[in-house]
Amino acid sequence: MGEPIGRPPSDGEGDLPSTGDTVPQEEPRAAHEVEEEVLAAGAIVTTGRGGWRDSLLVPFLAVVTALVIGGLVIVFTDEDALREWAGFFRDPGEALSASWRVVSESYYALFSGAFGSPSGIGRAFVSGDLDQIRGALYPLSETIVAATPLVFVGLSVALGFRAGLFNIGAEGQMNMGAVVAAAVGFSMGYLPGPLHLVLMIAAGFAGGAVWGAIPGFLKARTGAHEVITTIMLNFVAVSLGLYLLTTDFYRQQAEPIARPVEVAFPHLFGTNLRVHAGIFVAIGVAAAVAWLLNRTTIGFEFRAVGANPDAARAAGMSPTRTVVAVMALAGGLAGLAGTNQLASVTPSLIPGFASGLGFDAIALALLGRARPAGVVLAAFLFGSLRAGGRTMQAVTQTPIDIIVVIQALVIAFVAAPALVRAIYRIRARRVAGPDAFAKGWGG
Repeated sequence: MGEPIGRPPSDGEGDLPSTGDTVPQEEPRAAHEVEEEVLAAGAIVTTGRGGWRDSLLVPFLAVVTALVIGGLVIVFTDEDALREWAGFFRDPGEALSASWRVVSESYYALFSGAFGSPSGIGRAFVSGDLDQIRGALYPLSETIVAATPLVFVGLSVALGFRAGLFNIGAEGQMNMGAVVAAAVGFSMGYLPGPLHLVLMIAAGFAGGAVWGAIPGFLKARTGAHEVITTIMLNFVAVSLGLYLLTTDFYRQQAEPIARPVEVAFPHLFGTNLRVHAGIFVAIGVAAAVAWLLNRTTIGFEFRAVGANPDAARAAGMSPTRTVVAVMALAGGLAGLAGTNQLASVTPSLIPGFASGLGFDAIALALLGRARPAGVVLAAFLFGSLRAGGRTMQAVTQTPIDIIVVIQALVIAFVAAPALVRAIYRIRARRVAGPDAFAKGWGG
């Protein structure tokens, strides 16, 4: 079968050492290793016994540090602030005041664009006028809309991390899920709405799962590195999607735009707000993934294979089957992101609708430390940056590229927790198990 996971067994199904007394000792030790070395996440996550400091404090400080450095970038890209800094030695107070003013205005606009103005929300609720309340909550609605697909793709990559795999193919899996979901969405309009929506969601999951299972199968049976195969399949998925948009089945008249789906997630607070029921699906899926990983035998196998494939094999688990299952499930989660977009903000399959989300997924999984709850919080953070960034640019003329800078800095600091601890003089707590790295790098 050519098992490539971990250290491959020999032709004799794992030839044992010549000393016979090692046979009864090896299996209990290996099973114990499985239980002790189970990963809490992928590339940067330990066994999770470091307490709240590793789980919450370091990511929080990473975000704070990124915002501080982002503020410096804002200052040095603002003409008025630079003009004051040119005369720093003449009037340092004015330079510092101008810097504080431009940073505070930019970040207040960012916050207001993501969550709404606190005073505006208060006045709206005091008035009791529903239209005014909806208007005040519009920014929060946009944040939720932006965060919803990020939850799905973040879970896709995080699940791979928990099993020691690096799934960079979320974008391609999202595309293929959307392709299949779109076909169901516009061709089965005769079905009742709820049933039609459920079938479209299932189709999107299946499309992504099949696309994710391909690199999983190649990894398990041939040893092909999942990083390489998922990257290549991203290009294949995008190109295949572009081709399908030219076929008579998908295209709408002569435009390279697929026919719109005939079912969508219901809006939660009327058509004036774009927030929809997909957010409940996303949170429900995150809860299901958390339950799967922490409360089921299958989830334990996922984590065990990620921690130590050899020990998992010695304990009777099948790394081959596990790798295929993990990649298929991860692909299905990414496919749900594509389905979510079709059933909410983009009813027609258009070129490039998933562009960039795959790499955002990696950032989300890292920031959330590959835990479902962490991924949800990270998705809302990134969603708020996206929604608020537009307002920040419109109100203060701050370049929206600053948002990309902040996101990159957040990930850089989260991926280097030792640097954050050094900056804030936090002593690293030793854990009972060794730090673990995603087996996706280097097998």
